[in-house]
Amino acid sequence: MPIYEYACRSCEHEFETLQKISEAPLVDCPSCGEAELKKKVSAVRFRLKGGGWYETDFKSGDKKNLAGEGARDSSREEESGAGKEPS
Repeated sequence: MPIYEYACRSCEHEFETLQKISEAPLVDCPSCGEAELKKKVSAVRFRLKGGGWYETDFKSGDKKNLAGEGARDSSREEESGAGKEPS
């Protein structure tokens, strides 16, 4: 389900909400109650919940990247000796 960002033109309150793609955009601000909400243009994010996703269930061995890019890059530096003082 996508996470959308909204901003109120009246009170400038900003928030995120989970909505189905088929749902109509929100119009009433939860903070001030005015019908001044505007959906912000942003990269749509979504949540992958549960099992059955390629990253968690179908990759094997070192192909899995569950920790993210940062962890993998730092382990490569340790293996190659990068970032160490010369002896």
